[in-house]
Amino acid sequence: MSDLNKLVEELSTLSVLEAAELVKKLEEKWGVSAAAPVAVAASPSAASASAEPVEEKTEFDVVIKDAGAKKIEVIKVIRQLTSLGLKEAKDVAETSGSKVLEAVSKEAATDAKSKLETAGAVVEVQ
Repeated sequence: MSDLNKLVEELSTLSVLEAAELVKKLEEKWGVSAAAPVAVAASPSAASASAEPVEEKTEFDVVIKDAGAKKIEVIKVIRQLTSLGLKEAKDVAETSGSKVLEAVSKEAATDAKSKLETAGAVVEVQ
């Protein structure tokens, strides 16, 4: 053990250039690379960075994909959910990808989706 302590003391006196040269000679002698442990040490920090909590979405959009066969029922539900007039509600129902509601709570979006699907529409919450 005292030999190892002596070796550590001697290595501590090396300059940076001498230490770099020593690393190169050891790599050549043993056929290894000193860069591999550095890459391994970097990977846990990358894993911890991805482990950060993802911010939960609080606002949702209700998008109509298809009004379905009961378009009149869907238009009635759109008018109940929004303050749109008959023509505007009809345009929303007939245009695929139209937002019925924007930036609403999860509960309101789920409720609106349920009502629209009951009326026969195909709806997506984003």
